[in-house]
Amino acid sequence: MIGSLTEEQEELRALARDFLADASSAARVRALVDGGAARDDEVWRQMAEQVGLQGIGIPEEYGGAGAGPVELGVVAEELGRALFVGPYFSSVVLAAQTLAACPDEAARAAWLPGIAAGELTATLAVGDATGEIDPAQVTTTAAEPGEGGWVLTGTKRFVVDGATAGLLLVAARAGDEVALFAVDATGGGGPGLVREPLPNLDLTRPLATVTLAGTPATRLAGDAATVLARVGDLVAAALAAEQAGGAAAALEMAVEYAKIRVQFGRPIGSFQAIKHKCADLLCEVEAARTAAAAAAALLATGDPEGPLAASAAAAWCATAYVHAAKENIQIHGGIGFTWEHPAHLYLRRAKTTELLFGTPARHRARVAELAGI
Repeated sequence: MIGSLTEEQEELRALARDFLADASSAARVRALVDGGAARDDEVWRQMAEQVGLQGIGIPEEYGGAGAGPVELGVVAEELGRALFVGPYFSSVVLAAQTLAACPDEAARAAWLPGIAAGELTATLAVGDATGEIDPAQVTTTAAEPGEGGWVLTGTKRFVVDGATAGLLLVAARAGDEVALFAVDATGGGGPGLVREPLPNLDLTRPLATVTLAGTPATRLAGDAATVLARVGDLVAAALAAEQAGGAAAALEMAVEYAKIRVQFGRPIGSFQAIKHKCADLLCEVEAARTAAAAAAALLATGDPEGPLAASAAAAWCATAYVHAAKENIQIHGGIGFTWEHPAHLYLRRAKTTELLFGTPARHRARVAELAGI
């Protein structure tokens, strides 16, 4: 069955969930949010040393676990459930998958081991105005000043963890083609690099505007359009899995509260209106998990239906997450609207990821195009 997991993959899920139960508990997430931190450095180190989650999706020859899109989806789902605060999506999903798909051996050898070890954080910036992984939206330019190197000029918006990443993978126009470049941002970055955190509805995932003004960069080998097409599908599937995990957590939160909240002498979960809400959400959440898992499985085998499945999952899971997060607040009633309750953090993540890397409408349009409708 497409999307069903092996015993080893289920063990990976259990490992990730056990680790995140403490590393990304509600109290830890709240502390990071209140402190405005992008990550807990101690947790990030433990994740690499104790469970090796940063190595998921990175080939073994570069220090990774050698797993693929299915395992990456499993971990993404668990991170979404726990509302993990840290540069995992930017480093492991965006940057590492781009490097892994790029036929540049020197670049892979230089940076993938650091990402797998949790020593290097990285991110990807493609579309200038929207942040989408769409070469057509690239306006940043690249030029060779004459000494054999490259410099980049332009502004990238909505870059995930763009203010803190040690490596920036940037799409820019080099003449008539779009190419990928690496910008070393360790130690604050090189000349002309300015990174400004963006005010963000999602308090658990930092975004930034990255301005490049004659910033030195290294060009990556390979056809950027081919690489970004592959990466775009992987990102859509992984984000869908994360959204499915968040939706599942919101549903579980709502169900647990409905069991203990008493009104008119009985638990509110016994009322038909609440039962119907929870039943409808269960159908949506299970469909989301299935869609995300199927997309990952098809991408893992290189099935021609993989891109269609990735966009279908992206459209469904984004919508299901927003609905589950909203209904969770409604079922909680007054307490669900308070700052102290975590329900709003899930809604913030849901609304932000709904727009990240393409709206549901854009993904539905792509499904129609790929299906020839």
